[in-house]
Amino acid sequence: MADLMLRYGGVRLLQAVGVLWAAYTVSFLVLYALPGDPVSLLAGADANDLSREQLDALRAQYGLDRPLLVQYLDQLAAVVRGDLGTSIVSGRPVTEIIGEALPPTIAIAASALLLAVVFGAALAILANLTRHRWLANVLLGLPPLGVAVPAFWLGLMLLQWFSFSLPVFPAVGDRGFASIVLPAITLAVPTGAMIAQLLSKGIATTLTEPYVDTAWAKGATRARVHLGHALKNAVLPALTITGLIVGQLLSGTVVTETVFSRPGIGRVTASAVEQQDVPVVQGVVLLAATVFVVANLAVDLAYPLLDPRILGARHRRQRPAAAARAFAPPTSAPAPATASATGEAA
Repeated sequence: MADLMLRYGGVRLLQAVGVLWAAYTVSFLVLYALPGDPVSLLAGADANDLSREQLDALRAQYGLDRPLLVQYLDQLAAVVRGDLGTSIVSGRPVTEIIGEALPPTIAIAASALLLAVVFGAALAILANLTRHRWLANVLLGLPPLGVAVPAFWLGLMLLQWFSFSLPVFPAVGDRGFASIVLPAITLAVPTGAMIAQLLSKGIATTLTEPYVDTAWAKGATRARVHLGHALKNAVLPALTITGLIVGQLLSGTVVTETVFSRPGIGRVTASAVEQQDVPVVQGVVLLAATVFVVANLAVDLAYPLLDPRILGARHRRQRPAAAARAFAPPTSAPAPATASATGEAA
């Protein structure tokens, strides 16, 4: 069992490294294919006053005069060493810029994920646990509404209600825990709605399984059947989408931090894209890909702990292939004699 788990984890780790490499490569090609010259943008209004030699010197300073393949290989080697380059606009290391912007974003994203998981799971469980059909229909109608609501509209409505009409929470800025509440709710509503949709559907499907009927026949209570038997197997699809959502929360902060005027990765991304600061944009893309990959790797490694049959099924798929290779005829076996050769031998 331990050997299977190590092999399973090793394959998932190699896949994660491949995804990170692909994300960096695609972002590099896309960003360098965009129209415009970052050096001219950096020079701003003085670009027309600079000579061609001065612009070429700036390109050489930032390594933009080298062939594209050389730039890619050099930057990829630097990324492997942990060096994300230097911002074209500010001249600061990209790792320093991202490091300063990351804590406020983590505070919002972590709070939003906690709210989404707790309230999304509670909504799904209550909708399937209640005996009142009308209440179940009302609760099951809330997740589609939460998914359909645009995040920027929800953020503006929360500002209107709880910052201007009722001055409960600050409207903008980063001023402690109170300033996290509204941005976290803005991110948590669509995220929690997706979790509730998948989990409620999973619970409803699992309740039709034969082992649930056996639990009912043994006299198990309604709460025990739902929470002790159905929930464990129904949580796997919701766990999968949670791994995807962790990466999406980081991209969702672009809108949220803009609406609430908060510092963070979202505002850094928006500013870098506007100014064509390619190293910063690549650093943010690589950060988002890393968060996405790590979250999904954690989900993949949690699967066998929740359902050990996953490793068993993988092992059963590998055994017939190994047996087929073991009993296959050797490739160096002599070819059978042809009809003409047999006739000559006779």
